[in-house]
Amino acid sequence: MAQHNDLGGKLITVGEAVERFVPDGCQIAVGGFTITRNPMAAVYEIARRHIKDLHLVAHSNGQALDLLVGAGCVRRLDIAYGGNGRFAPTCIRFRKAVERGELLVEDYTNNMMSLRFLAGALGVPFIPSKSGLGTDVIAREGFPAELRGTEGVPVHKLVVIENPFADGDDQVVLLPALTPDVSIIHAQQVSTDGTVRIRGLSFADLEQCKAASAVIVTCEEIVPESYLRLAPDQNALPPFLVDAVVLAPYGAHPTACPYVYDYDPAHLNHYKAVAKGDESWAAYLDEWVYDVEGWDAYLDKVGGAQLARIRANTVAGYAPGLDRR
Repeated sequence: MAQHNDLGGKLITVGEAVERFVPDGCQIAVGGFTITRNPMAAVYEIARRHIKDLHLVAHSNGQALDLLVGAGCVRRLDIAYGGNGRFAPTCIRFRKAVERGELLVEDYTNNMMSLRFLAGALGVPFIPSKSGLGTDVIAREGFPAELRGTEGVPVHKLVVIENPFADGDDQVVLLPALTPDVSIIHAQQVSTDGTVRIRGLSFADLEQCKAASAVIVTCEEIVPESYLRLAPDQNALPPFLVDAVVLAPYGAHPTACPYVYDYDPAHLNHYKAVAKGDESWAAYLDEWVYDVEGWDAYLDKVGGAQLARIRANTVAGYAPGLDRR
């Protein structure tokens, strides 16, 4: 039973997970989508530890991306979209970093990023696509030539070739695979044997985990192995793909974790206001990241009443009646 209680040694704290798997300069993938299921407990810990020079790769992320960029943790970024929905159609600190030349960004389409993670998951060096043809996504590169072929940066952003199986003019785009050093996702449940269950849309989380060298899963709860066996078709990742499990209730806050809690409009509105100014942003980092001892202290600061307000209806998946203004 002891082995099950700690998932064979995989059940560790968020601090231990970040220290073990997220060194300076590594390539990191974060899961979720805009303001849904971002692995925020881990992201706050990364920022709190002042980890630097990360190469962040993500499909379409929001709060996690913006906080990591705003805290100065990210040097390079591969992404399709970075935004917090109506709270920030383009993430605020992300946009400021790009405008100031503080961040190198390689821009791909949503389809391209999905396929790049899929290529990594399949173990192939590249994958063909039709996405982006005729656009500046093909024509322009974000990384300088001297970075090509070094530090996890592919020799080419992409390559356009003629389809070798077709006659005439038929171009295809070859996209380089993504194989992050570590992928971090947040899930609703992990069982005592390490099986992961994600309820709702999984976005690109599964492919990026299969493509990564190491996988950290933060979760809302740990449940008996027998429970997840009752509906195995709903499970997302097998135990052998997971390197670390972190029990982190509300670990996606202020983003949503469907069927457990909704996004927190009060916090996201506050974030939107303070992220616009450098001084107010520095104060936010002090108040919510650097001066907070850990995730439990963060949740205490959010407050039980607010956490109760965003609690989701377990059937609908969201919080009916939540004031989203």
